[in-house]
Amino acid sequence: MKRAGAEIRLNFSPGRVQLVKEDQLVPVDRVMVTGATGLLGRAVCREFQDNGWFVIGTGYRRARPRLLRCDLTDEEAVKGLLFEYKPDVIVHCAAERRPDVVERHTEAAVNLNVHATGTLAKEAAAAGSFFLYISSDYVFDGRNPPYGEDDCPNPLNLYGRSKMEGERETLRHCPGAAVLRVPVLYGEVESVMESAVTSLWLKVQEGATDSCTLDHCQQRFPTDARDVAAVCRKLCERSRQDSSIKGIFHFSAKEQMTKYEMAVAIAQAFKLPSSHLIPLTEQPATSVLRPINSQLNCSRLELLNLSVAPRPFTSAITDCLWPFTPDKRWRQTVFH
Repeated sequence: MKRAGAEIRLNFSPGRVQLVKEDQLVPVDRVMVTGATGLLGRAVCREFQDNGWFVIGTGYRRARPRLLRCDLTDEEAVKGLLFEYKPDVIVHCAAERRPDVVERHTEAAVNLNVHATGTLAKEAAAAGSFFLYISSDYVFDGRNPPYGEDDCPNPLNLYGRSKMEGERETLRHCPGAAVLRVPVLYGEVESVMESAVTSLWLKVQEGATDSCTLDHCQQRFPTDARDVAAVCRKLCERSRQDSSIKGIFHFSAKEQMTKYEMAVAIAQAFKLPSSHLIPLTEQPATSVLRPINSQLNCSRLELLNLSVAPRPFTSAITDCLWPFTPDKRWRQTVFH
């Protein structure tokens, strides 16, 4: 509950009239965010909190104070959690998102990305909660972009397949749910290794010692997690008023870049050398197969006025990486 303001009323008693001020309490929408310890989950929690929602964040191995510890692969634990907290909305960010890890630890990844998703969707439907599942552009093979919401998925790797199966579990158990597909994300990281985009900072800094090869083949659309969080909130708020908000949606930034181009852009943003960065135009034979260009067509969100203007890459990545610069004087000069 939250205070919505004060109501003034007159109190009549023999011989006097009294003004009485009473606080009014109104219900607050409640959102449960899974994976609240991760890059996207943290951004989603902050976005909802900043807009007046009561946020229930869950984590597991990295659970911290003010977050609930829950093993999402434990069906009874999930049931108990939803019964106790009764969220109006569930934003399911938790996932094993690293393709190489999914290949090595497939059973654990499928349990989280598919089976836990099915459990959450089923319980959300039973509780009458709106369910928003975060999926990936990796459900597509990258051979015929851009991809619309109704295009047929054809994942190239186990990670993409697990996200596709998670989508199917979501819509099978909870027909009123929404799926939001997004590309590679970056944002306010706790460690530069938390995102495939911000991890390029380490490659940029290698300039003083060694040359470094970077993929210049796969086309990516790096997207700020804060923008995705805003779209999640807008979808959930609209869903509270409009039952037609369901099915599949796409959101992505517009700037097309390879890893090599991202690294060069980072170097330029921080006025660092980039001559040691070497573009690699062939995918290594030993790497997990990835789509060459899985660009998302985001027209459905845009037509419903549920999209946001993506942050420009250079300014957003500078904002995210400046806390990791070794020169504190640079921080003070530029940002203070």
